[in-house]
Amino acid sequence: MVKIRLQRLGAKKRPQFLIVATTEGAKRDGKFFEKLGFYYPKALKAADKLKLDKPAFDAWIAKGAQMTLTVEQIVKAATIK
Repeated sequence: MVKIRLQRLGAKKRPQFLIVATTEGAKRDGKFFEKLGFYYPKALKAADKLKLDKPAFDAWIAKGAQMTLTVEQIVKAATIK
């Protein structure tokens, strides 16, 4: 099954995450199919926290990929504001 989840980047205490489409069993920082966006939780502006390639993201959802709970919450919070 394909999952849309976070891949950790950044230095200690300065987290940055890639939002990627990958297989369910892959390692957190392992191989992935496609980069779908970035998430910077410590960004100063709310608009800079989430950058998402919406067409690619929607295409993976249409193919049956499922978001992890964390990604689902991040995307939901970004669309509400």
